[in-house]
Amino acid sequence: MLDTLLRTLSKGGTHSISDLASELGVGEGMVHQMIEDLVSLGYLSPLSVSCERACEQSPMSGVCSAGSDRGQAWQLTEKGRRAALGDDHGG
Repeated sequence: MLDTLLRTLSKGGTHSISDLASELGVGEGMVHQMIEDLVSLGYLSPLSVSCERACEQSPMSGVCSAGSDRGQAWQLTEKGRRAALGDDHGG
């Protein structure tokens, strides 16, 4: 299911936790856990500013990934983008 979340996030834009949960058919707590897992595996990285502000200022605004209801935002790392495209072979 992590790969499904990665592919969803790789489409760009912003996604609320509740929207992701609905799309994936899981609870919001599960989405939070999945995001934590993707961060710890190096596929996502947290942004240090709110999603709204980050997307306005980021040169990578087209790949802004997931914003939570608390204002936290994440972006796909290069490793995450490769994995979402099926190009990540463990490296």
